[in-house]
Amino acid sequence: MNQKIRIGALISGGGTNLQAIIDACEDGRIDGEMAFVGSDQSGVKGLERANKHDIPGFVVEYGPLIQTYRRDPAKLMLPEDFDLSEILARQHLFPADSSEDRIRAFFCTRAAAERRLLSEIDARGPLDLLVLAGFMRNLTPYFIDRFNTDPRNPRIMNIHPAILPSFPGVDGYGDTFRYGCKVGGCTVHFIDYGEDSGPIVGQRTFPILETDTLDDVKRKGLEQEWLLYPECIQNFARGRVNTVKMTHRLDDGQVCRRTVVKIAQTD
Repeated sequence: MNQKIRIGALISGGGTNLQAIIDACEDGRIDGEMAFVGSDQSGVKGLERANKHDIPGFVVEYGPLIQTYRRDPAKLMLPEDFDLSEILARQHLFPADSSEDRIRAFFCTRAAAERRLLSEIDARGPLDLLVLAGFMRNLTPYFIDRFNTDPRNPRIMNIHPAILPSFPGVDGYGDTFRYGCKVGGCTVHFIDYGEDSGPIVGQRTFPILETDTLDDVKRKGLEQEWLLYPECIQNFARGRVNTVKMTHRLDDGQVCRRTVVKIAQTD
């Protein structure tokens, strides 16, 4: 029998992908067990799903921290190990010409929330994989560097409603539909310092018919998500997911370097 990995999940809402992962753990399609479900909002259905399966849950609300900063930045309790200059040197969420005040507010409030997330996670014992299942907050280098203690082996997965690198952001299916794409899809990827820019673990696609509405696209996409995410997690659990650094020299002489995922065909 394969040893089960311990999986934690972060959500913001209904948790349909969370349910797909829970079901796959319980019926043996994932060699793993759910250690906890955390949310940035209380009272969401995803926490109810976790409770029904006796999975511990917790909430770290971002909203009050953001409001505290807006009222008086000096009253926001920042982590002792937070260094804004180090975060800015790593982040790829904001372009260089972004407002300094906006950037400072974002990373300060996120660090305060992420310190609480890390404390909740650490309190629940060792974790092999953290999955974002509809978690509507960008994780910053502050969190990523403290959770991914070995940069060569990322351990934070996310699922995105588009075929990356096309259509990053919050409305992947909507962007796909409005662009007139004939094929839609979803992507599981590791988290990095940018928005939906990390190494791709797996993808699934579906046709978009001329008669399809946006609701049709979303429905088809979710059906593929519920298959893809457990499949990618199982590949991770079986040790098949390997990240490698690739270097390509383009015809114009430029060098392209990229970390990519290779899926081993055998355990």
